[in-house]
Amino acid sequence: MKEKLEQIRTEALAKMEEAGALEKLNEIRGAYLDKKGTLSSALKNIKEAAPDERPAVGRMVNDVRAVLEDTLENARGKLARAAREEQLAREVIDVTLPARKAPLGHRHPSAAVMEEMERIFMDMGYKTTDSPEVEYDYYNFEALNVPSDHPVRDEQNAFYISDRILLRTQTAPVQIRIMEHQKPPIRVIAPGRVFHSAEAGTMCSPSSHQIEVVAIDRDITFSDLKGTLDEFMKALFGTDIKWKFYPHHYPFAKPGAQADTICFKCGGKGCRLCRGRGWIKILGGGMIHPSVLKVGGIDPEEYSGFAFGIDLERVAMVKYEIDDMRLFYENDIRFLQQF
Repeated sequence: MKEKLEQIRTEALAKMEEAGALEKLNEIRGAYLDKKGTLSSALKNIKEAAPDERPAVGRMVNDVRAVLEDTLENARGKLARAAREEQLAREVIDVTLPARKAPLGHRHPSAAVMEEMERIFMDMGYKTTDSPEVEYDYYNFEALNVPSDHPVRDEQNAFYISDRILLRTQTAPVQIRIMEHQKPPIRVIAPGRVFHSAEAGTMCSPSSHQIEVVAIDRDITFSDLKGTLDEFMKALFGTDIKWKFYPHHYPFAKPGAQADTICFKCGGKGCRLCRGRGWIKILGGGMIHPSVLKVGGIDPEEYSGFAFGIDLERVAMVKYEIDDMRLFYENDIRFLQQF
């Protein structure tokens, strides 16, 4: 029995010495040290030894196991270090080489136009603010002089969360919120998202963006409104832009007006995009109604002001000659790469 154990020890150590890979060492371990291995089988046959020799044979089996496990662990460490050194020698890194540049994304046309409009109005002395997208009916309609029976307050035209709360349909509520917390002079712009219960199409979307522009001070007139719009149009589209300014009714404005740019698709002749009008609406507003000023806590006998909301996506369509508003929301990489 002792001779057999010595033979197992010598044979296993020789195979470990010849092993040149970790996979080979794992095979040797399985063959000699696992539950069904040679050494375990020898331990089961210990009953063949004389009774007085069994304790010595058991100790010898344990000693052989310990030697094999230590030798196996040392051989595994040497092979692992050798493999690591070979890998390091093969994968030399030149730290002086320039790093690989990560691919950069593209500016979304809506974001680019938004930032450009913000810069234009900031150059005019306006400050940027914001207002909540989830709004009270009071701020979205009632305080803006919109009567309770007006069609825009119908549930089919707006997304109501409760009887008093809805997703805002316009950025105009910022007018009241600003007047409640700030006294004139006021010159602010408020970019933000608005929501309408409408089917997505070439010129409309259930979710779009506006920029509300508000100016309140003593002796502000309709001429100031038109002059501001003229400066804005030329700064954004260039001095040769063709646009028109004409009366339009808004409950919160007196008088109200609307501004259109000539259709880039047909040049004013009328087409599918502009619905045969030859013009594309990009903003609406007017002089702030005296009742709205009163609700905001400002005396209309002492102060006056104007406000208008710019349709961001329509401005981007005109500026970049994009003929379908749905492209802004589809995240098509081919479309975005153009910007």
